[in-house]
Formats: sequence, structure tokens, C-alpha cells
Amino acid sequence: MRKPRSERARRSRRGRLPGRQDWSSWPNYQGAAAGFRGYWYPVAFSSQITNKPTGITLLGERIMVMRDRGQVYALKDRCPHRGVPLSYGNQQFPGTVSCVYHGWTFDLKTGDLAAAITDGPNSPICGKVTQPTFETAERLGMVWVFVGDGEEAPPIDEQLPEELRDNPAVVGARIQAREGNWRFAVENGYDEGHAKYLHRTALWRLFKPMPVWNETRIERRGRWIFRVQEKQYWDAEFPGLGRWTGQAWYKKRPPKEVTNIGNTAGHREINPTIAAQEFPGFVSVSMPGVLRVAYPTFIHYEFYVPVDADNHLYVGVMANFASGLKTLPFYAKYLGAVRWLFHGQFSGQDKWMVEVTDAPPERLYRPDDSLLQWRKLAEDVTEQRLAELTEAGLSPADAEPEIVK
Repeated sequence: MRKPRSERARRSRRGRLPGRQDWSSWPNYQGAAAGFRGYWYPVAFSSQITNKPTGITLLGERIMVMRDRGQVYALKDRCPHRGVPLSYGNQQFPGTVSCVYHGWTFDLKTGDLAAAITDGPNSPICGKVTQPTFETAERLGMVWVFVGDGEEAPPIDEQLPEELRDNPAVVGARIQAREGNWRFAVENGYDEGHAKYLHRTALWRLFKPMPVWNETRIERRGRWIFRVQEKQYWDAEFPGLGRWTGQAWYKKRPPKEVTNIGNTAGHREINPTIAAQEFPGFVSVSMPGVLRVAYPTFIHYEFYVPVDADNHLYVGVMANFASGLKTLPFYAKYLGAVRWLFHGQFSGQDKWMVEVTDAPPERLYRPDDSLLQWRKLAEDVTEQRLAELTEAGLSPADAEPEIVK
């Protein structure tokens, strides 16, 4: 029996929203709201870290970083005496930092309590307190900090993109504090569908046509997974709606062949270093949240650094593989246009979306295979790391991140 029209109308207003209600298919990923431990993360430009203590939050942990005689050190940013941040302190003796409250003084290298100034030179508390420390490194003009669970930090160069580590390059970079969970930022960066629509209004792509949609597949190569474009569609006819296109009279003509170096109408000669990498796809991602986008003359990297469950650092790095006088045109282009066009207005559109994303629940579609494959990569790599910790007699529970209030 056909139901009354009023009941059918009421049912239609309820919508039709089946979908994934949580991320329990990837329990490690779901539990990583504050980030994955066991990795190096960029936290500041090297020029910003001086002999004045600076407080940062990384993976939900408060950390003090400072420089002493050229070397950067990092300690837990909480004096064990009364809980005052060490980043409020100062340096009274070389190689140390002193808490502003009572002068508890810690060796920067070991974390040992070297003196309790207000208890005299022979204070019995010395030798009984050791502040947690974190390993640091400097690469690409930035300070990096390793947060683990008691394991030895791997060499930082093993985590950097191989081509950026092994070839001369000039870089332009931006570090920006942003709202939103770091996972939303990674998923936005590796997302297959959004750039063709969201960024169609970006000034960076004003004269570049964009495909309406692609046929893609995900290919894993070592620690990276690549989005491989197999077919590009620059126009599409939507039944009952009409034609939609990523072209316009003022834009360049799209390429005749499918390209996996960039996804617009670039016809420039590919830089030899970039060509030598033989990337199967122009966008790739690796743990713990590093995006790589290969264009003919440069590679753009994004490092998504978890601050806590609700905030992250966006670290954008654009690399041109040149040296000597050949670097000068890149500097001029980056400072004159790219910094505000690409790292500014273009990336600002992504910033907006990450801030307003609210998932799960979520209802995914075909292009979201890129997100599913990223989550699977994160899950598989994390399972392997946890097994290695267990074999070494270590447990993540031994170093749970503190809750930042």
C-alpha cells in the first residue's frame, strides 16, 4: 500500500546519510589525535631558537627548546619542583637553564639537576632529579625535535624526502600555526578531489586549466604512496544538469597526454633532478604526515606537525634543485610572488577547509581511495613500530603525552 504523501515528505527530509561512523577500521590512526610518536618533526625556524628558552607543544607535550653555544637542546617544559614552565626561565650558567621560580638549574644535555640555587651549593636534591630530554637536529633551516617512547632516534636524514636529502637545492619555507587536527591536514593534502574544485579560484591557478575529474590509482613505492593519474577529463557533461569545465578562454590549453608531473597545463622542461626520481605519480605521502607534490621545475613539500588534538603546524617547503647563481631567479620568484600566492592565498584555502572539517561520521566517494590508502599506510607502519617497541621491551604507555590544559 502506498504511504500517504505527507509521510513520504517527512521521510525525504530525514536525508539519506549512510556512511562510516568512526575510524575503528584503523585503531592506531583513530587513536593518534595528538600525532604519531617515533618521528622527527620541524617546530621552528633555526633563527627563532636562541639562548632564550622557548616553549612549544608537540604531540600534546610541552617542550622547552633553547640554543647554547650553537647547539639546540630540548627539555620537558615543566620544572619538577612546582610545575612552573622552564620556558619562563633563563640561563645563569653555560650549558644550563634555570627555572624562574626557585632557580632549579638543569644541564641542557643530560637533564640532570645541576644546582638548586636557593638551597646553596651543596643542596641534597642535586643528583636525585633528571629532567626528560628530547633529541634535536637542524635541517632545511629549521629545528626538528624527536618524540619517541624511549627508543633511540633514527638519523633524521632517513626521514627526509630522498631527493631533498641527496641533491643541492634552494628552498623557500613557511611555518604557520593552524587550527584543526593534523589528520585533517594530511587528508586534505593527499585528497584526490578537492584541488580541482576548491582551488579553481586560487590566483596561483588563474591561468591554468584544471581537470574536472581523473581516473587514478594508488601505488606504493618504499615508504611513499603515490597518486597515479591514468586519465584526465577536462570537460564533463552531467546528465540533466549540463556541461562543466575546468577550461576558459584566458587559460592555457590542457596537455594532450596525461602527465604525472603536476596536474595543470604545464609544458615546461622537467628539471633533471626531478626527472631522475621517476615518480610514478605527482602527489605522494609518507609517515608521519609528509606530502610531496612534484612540478616540472620544483617540488612542494608539506609537513603537518601535530601540536595537540585541535591544532597543528603547517610547514610548507618549496625546493628548486639548483645551486650557485642559478638559485637567484628562484629567490626572486619565491619572495616576489610564490610566497603570497602559493604559501599564502592558495594554501589559505586548505587552511579554511581543515578548520571546518568535522569527521567522522563521513560518507566517502570514489576519489577518497587516496584517504583510505593513507590511513592503511599509517596503520601498517604503526603496527610495525609497536612490534619493534615490544621486542625492545618498551611500551608506548611508558610515555603517554600529558594533557595540555
